Amino acid sequence: MTAVVTIVQARALSTRLPGKIFLPLMGEALLIRMVERVQAARLVGTVVVATSTHPSDDKTHELCRAHGIRCYRGHPVDLLDRHYQCAKVYAGDVTLKVPSDCPLIDPSVIDRVIEVYFASNADYVSNLHPASYPDGQDVEVVGFATLEKAWNEAARDFEREHTTPYIWEHPQRFRILNVKWETGRDLSMSHRLTIDYPEDYELIRAIYEELFPQDSCFDLGKIMDLLERKPQLCAINARYAGVNWYRHHLDSLKTIRPDQTKSI
Repeated sequence: MTAVVTIVQARALSTRLPGKIFLPLMGEALLIRMVERVQAARLVGTVVVATSTHPSDDKTHELCRAHGIRCYRGHPVDLLDRHYQCAKVYAGDVTLKVPSDCPLIDPSVIDRVIEVYFASNADYVSNLHPASYPDGQDVEVVGFATLEKAWNEAARDFEREHTTPYIWEHPQRFRILNVKWETGRDLSMSHRLTIDYPEDYELIRAIYEELFPQDSCFDLGKIMDLLERKPQLCAINARYAGVNWYRHHLDSLKTIRPDQTKSI
């Protein structure tokens, strides 16, 4: 049987919003609420939080231990190495990557992406290249052999820091598939459900306060219904919609268009 390891990369020293993984959401840390959502997916296999060896992440490790969540500690800035070493430790034939800045991740979206991976002969499947889901529904699936090639060959700083760019930037070397949002819509540049700024947290907290009491694992459909009923919520972090790390590397990224990112 194929062993799936789902890796949530998380660290305390976030550049833009330090300590964001510890921010409270309905009585729990944001990281814990997110891991709960990841664990609700059917096909995630072994779920591990991959944090750093930096002393600031002693708290991250302790938080995971207190909640019975597996935790691996690795390189502070080389996330490709951290991801690879974590996959080795947990003997993953396939690794599934969900970043820790996605506390509204929909478990059914996770399952849909990994189902496409298993139904194909692809080396890498994501819902990001190009993106169509609202930002914050990020899922990437990669076979271990492909991950190992990237780990051996990736040399540029952004390829190491962001884990998978070496793979999706080399479509001539790897078999790559993309999963589009089944609604046919593209809200990737207009709706932001990820967390990097205080306004993002304000929106995420508001969504949890509206939906969590009735449904602890509310799905993306319910989130979108809420945002359509209360468009003032979208306005909270609208200035950051479409902002992502691509903007810093447009001169190097061959498969990313300028209209797939935005500067603040």
